[in-house]
Amino acid sequence: MALKINDNGTDRDMTPDEEAAYLAWAEIAKAEAQAQAEAAEAKAAARQAVLDKLGLTEQEAQLLLGS
Repeated sequence: MALKINDNGTDRDMTPDEEAAYLAWAEIAKAEAQAQAEAAEAKAAARQAVLDKLGLTEQEAQLLLGS
């Protein structure tokens, strides 16, 4: 199944070069999204670890920090 592209208002099949470029971009975008998700998870875990050490809940920390 060929991938489609809209070229100046005309839908057509991608050329092999366009398809290869798109698939390469899609892999990079997927990897970047995965890295961002992992970074967000790590940040949340680190934040929770600090709260646990201090014995605070998320709400208590927000009240103390005013955010």
